[in-house]
Amino acid sequence: MPRSSLWKWYICGLLLLATTINYMDRQTLSNAAAAVKAEFRLDDLQYGNLETAFGLAFGAGSLVFGFLCERFSLRWMYPVVLGGWSLAGLFSSWAADYHQFMAARIMLGLFEAGHWPCALKTTFRLLQPNERMMGNSVLQSGASIGAIITPKLVLWLSQGHPQGWRFAFQVIALTGVIWIVLWMVSFRLQAATATADGKDDASTPDTGSLMPIITGKKFWAIALLLVGIQIPWQIIRAWLPLFLQSGRGYDPLSTANFVTIYYIATDVGCILAGILSLQLVKRLALSNHAAKRRIFNVAAVLASLTIFIPWLDKSPLLLGLLLVIGAASLAMFPCYYSFVQELSAEHVSRLTGLFSMWVWITTSPLQSLFGWLRVRLGSYDPALALTGLTPWLGVLAMALLWDRAEKSRP
Repeated sequence: MPRSSLWKWYICGLLLLATTINYMDRQTLSNAAAAVKAEFRLDDLQYGNLETAFGLAFGAGSLVFGFLCERFSLRWMYPVVLGGWSLAGLFSSWAADYHQFMAARIMLGLFEAGHWPCALKTTFRLLQPNERMMGNSVLQSGASIGAIITPKLVLWLSQGHPQGWRFAFQVIALTGVIWIVLWMVSFRLQAATATADGKDDASTPDTGSLMPIITGKKFWAIALLLVGIQIPWQIIRAWLPLFLQSGRGYDPLSTANFVTIYYIATDVGCILAGILSLQLVKRLALSNHAAKRRIFNVAAVLASLTIFIPWLDKSPLLLGLLLVIGAASLAMFPCYYSFVQELSAEHVSRLTGLFSMWVWITTSPLQSLFGWLRVRLGSYDPALALTGLTPWLGVLAMALLWDRAEKSRP
């Protein structure tokens, strides 16, 4: 049965919802960080270690699920990974000490990693090349929506229940059940998974080796680009509430309000990237790739505004600057997803898994380093100032590796 335009974007809406739940489960810790640190008597280094453990597990899970998504139907893989990370959220709420909480975060990272290979395989098969940037923007915008919802929800649930932050973890974890029901009912009604050709997506044939791709210049251009955009997004995601409260003296309510606004700005940046891509192709007759490159380069410039953070005290100017940085940081991710989808039609899930493993393993230890610097320097400012400069690694890598790979093609 051919897929209608309505069906395609409905499935993209389910992907957005999955990303939303993914980030709600992930962001619960950063928004309950003060309470968790107080109960388990943690310093910033130990808190950073929790983020590092999550990231390393995410890297391992990316590799595992990247390959599994090539072998098994998305219809069943998605509920498995989403159910797994929802259970991890529940286990977090039952942790009796720091080590049990660490184990739950590792489980969360392992299963949350499966979302991205599943999601990119879906948009690749569901959408036409000129639609994928927009589809990836819709998919990624769920990260902002989840982060928008989570601060107020955690604050409200924690203050209104005897279990405090633990109850917030439980409620947010259980939202995954809603998505699993929607996913299964959707495909029962449609009688097939969401592929562009209408066939049941049992598996993707392995039609070639990954080695020529992995050893190519384009692969490493994307690998370096991803490191560059991951650092500001993940560092700010994990430390923004603590920076605002401990670093600039904002109270918990003001912090929760601003974090909500911050992620609204990131969502605007993400969706705007998709819209601009369509317009650049249509109005300036740019290729899909050229449009994404322009958007990425502009976003890299705006993310670099972190260098002004050390000179700004508690003020509307500081908050405004953070909004611009946040919008630019998330706008770069749809570009990355689309670059990955240009590499290979057969190995989208595997490549997504490999890139995710690479970036989480290489960048996750920086969370511990950030915590260590905070303890040693007594300030969040120096490390935050540098994080926004790392997307320039992607700008340079694409210019030096991707462009040269294009020129060297026969």
